[in-house]
Amino acid sequence: MVIEQIKMPQLGESVTEGTISKWLVSVGDKVNKYDPLAEVMTDKVNAEVPSSFTGVVKELIAEEGETLAVGEMICTIEMEGGTPQETVALVTSDAAAQSVAVNAEPVDQGNKARYSPAVLKISQEHGIDLTKVSGTGAGGRITRKDLLKLIESGNIPVAEQNVEINKEPAVVEASTQAATQSVSTPTASAQAVNIPVAVGDIEIPVTGIRKAIAANMLRSKHEAPHAWTMIEVDATNLVEYRNSLKDEFKKKEGFNLTFFAFFVKAVAQALKEFPQINSMWAGDKIIQKKDINISIAVATDDALYVPVIKQADEKTVKGIAREISELAVKVRTGKLRSEDMQGGAFTVNNTGSFGSVQSMGIINYPQAAILQVESIVKRPVVMNNGMIAVRDMVNLCMSLDHRVLDGLVCGRFLQRVKEILENTSKSTTSIY
Repeated sequence: MVIEQIKMPQLGESVTEGTISKWLVSVGDKVNKYDPLAEVMTDKVNAEVPSSFTGVVKELIAEEGETLAVGEMICTIEMEGGTPQETVALVTSDAAAQSVAVNAEPVDQGNKARYSPAVLKISQEHGIDLTKVSGTGAGGRITRKDLLKLIESGNIPVAEQNVEINKEPAVVEASTQAATQSVSTPTASAQAVNIPVAVGDIEIPVTGIRKAIAANMLRSKHEAPHAWTMIEVDATNLVEYRNSLKDEFKKKEGFNLTFFAFFVKAVAQALKEFPQINSMWAGDKIIQKKDINISIAVATDDALYVPVIKQADEKTVKGIAREISELAVKVRTGKLRSEDMQGGAFTVNNTGSFGSVQSMGIINYPQAAILQVESIVKRPVVMNNGMIAVRDMVNLCMSLDHRVLDGLVCGRFLQRVKEILENTSKSTTSIY
């Protein structure tokens, strides 16, 4: 028989790991190619992992709730039509696919044992000497279940000296990209500290999504030299125009005409005129993206998702408002797809939705900038004629990666966004 591996896919740009939230199959189930096997959760998206083969589920390597790096094996499938043998041919799905014999007895893995991140974490937390553990997984692989059984039994094989565990670094099974990122990126767990827990304190487990968000935010702050700038916009004309349309628009179109749609449209137009802003840092070069794909932040009670409005410069205000509404519904109903998250080159965050008037966003790595649209508030303003008037004002706050962008181009970009917004009115702007 021939056994095929199903590995953790990369479900979005910069995603390096995923959490098995629910298995949709059991060992022994017959599956067809493209049938869903498991629900996987990342900081970017919740998605189903389809089978790449037709056959019978042989082994579920990962448990529900377990987080694995991109490229790690999550289950195996026995192919239909395979030739029975005493040893099982294990065929990998990597580009450099090779067949290896898997015997019933555990395989001697030598100095370069291959451990998953979950196994490494548990072994380090409990001082387990992995060289003294017999694995029950494919090819004698040590699984998370093996270690949990040892811990439960109390019969933990401990190294003679704790430092011995770290003398020979384990090779973590992961894709080349995920492995590179795990080496260069400081993780949230690396910052863990022991905090005394008193009676009445509540310990909240960190979910896979929250861990991934923390890791990406830490990476952004660690690698990108953040700079910050703000501009004040008089949105009085925009407020009057939008308020005159919103009720009829909702009745006709079935979704809200939000202020945010006007801001995204203005940003898209300005990005077209200042393409340097629509860029990413790539180590030895800067990638200036052709498409104006704008990421928007959508929050739930426990996570933040950043779906993308594609070709925003080619869409009307109505089209952008529709996409904002549809993407928000997808996020809150758990129906966001991996493709909904891909391709963003600049992020606009609607911090004004909860009353913020000034904030400094963390750049959505590897993008070069993020714009915070703050709350529109009425303030007394000194007009050009020296008179004081009450106007609808809004602050636009921009964080930028100073490796890619300088203050001059960012200042001109913000001035252009300001100009577009302040000249938005019934006589100058169509929403269709």
